Amino acid sequence: MDGSSLYTAARALSPTRETMSRSPAASRKADLSLVPAHGAPTQRADDEPLPLEDPAEDAFEPDLDYPELPAGQREVLRVELEHRLGAYLRRGRARVVITDNLRTMLSVKRGAGVLTFRLHHMFIDAPPMVLRAVANYAEAQDREASELVRDFIDANEDAIRQRSAPRPVVLDVAGKHHNLQDIFDELNAHYFGGAIQARITWGPRTRRKPGRSSIKLGSYTVEDALIRVHPVLDATDVPRFFVAWVVYHEMLHEIHDMPVVDGRRVYHTRAFRQAEAKFEQYAEAVLWERTNLHRLLDR
Repeated sequence: MDGSSLYTAARALSPTRETMSRSPAASRKADLSLVPAHGAPTQRADDEPLPLEDPAEDAFEPDLDYPELPAGQREVLRVELEHRLGAYLRRGRARVVITDNLRTMLSVKRGAGVLTFRLHHMFIDAPPMVLRAVANYAEAQDREASELVRDFIDANEDAIRQRSAPRPVVLDVAGKHHNLQDIFDELNAHYFGGAIQARITWGPRTRRKPGRSSIKLGSYTVEDALIRVHPVLDATDVPRFFVAWVVYHEMLHEIHDMPVVDGRRVYHTRAFRQAEAKFEQYAEAVLWERTNLHRLLDR
């Protein structure tokens, strides 16, 4: 988990992905979650393309950080890790993308006989038992394997670059058609007794990606206690109650736990779903989304 929860609407089901991340807790232990793309707290991003350079012959210099290596040397290491990891798969082929992420150390996506691994560069020098555990985790969600990989991540935290100081967030609440602060304040008073402390803002107003099949309507970031709402909802034909529904959903994340059950992060527990249903226009909001999602996706 990356410390945030998302309200994602999708046109159709997508492949599943397992992720192993650093949690926002002070202990910074790794968390394991199985994240479906539809209705999930995370939205699937497009895979990064593999480097186009020919592998170089230069050896890896142990005293040089992976992100600082020339592209050719990085590709040599990527291919080597791909071959090492692929040897432990019982079926299918491995494709490896090496990352320098701050939180997600490992994610796996299945498709067309290929397991795509996005691995933090700490795994480049991982011993065979760890790579075998990664393979077992990917193919069978093996609990012992996930614990071993968590331990490896915890033992290699020094390889994770430190988060730079966050830039101040400029809050945009007024909008052109819906004032988020007014909606938030009304919901906070009516449903939460004024207890929700999060800030709220419209998300960045960027150009639509052509052909998208899902859209992240809202998000709540734990570390910043910040709710972001997609600006596609700031329109005259989007009813106020639907904007309020998305905001209400994100407000619930401030007061509901996201436990790990059987090695998987549960973002929307039974208690969370029961609280969702207390929204007075719940049925109307769900119906409106189903009826109008295609228009939101096409904007």
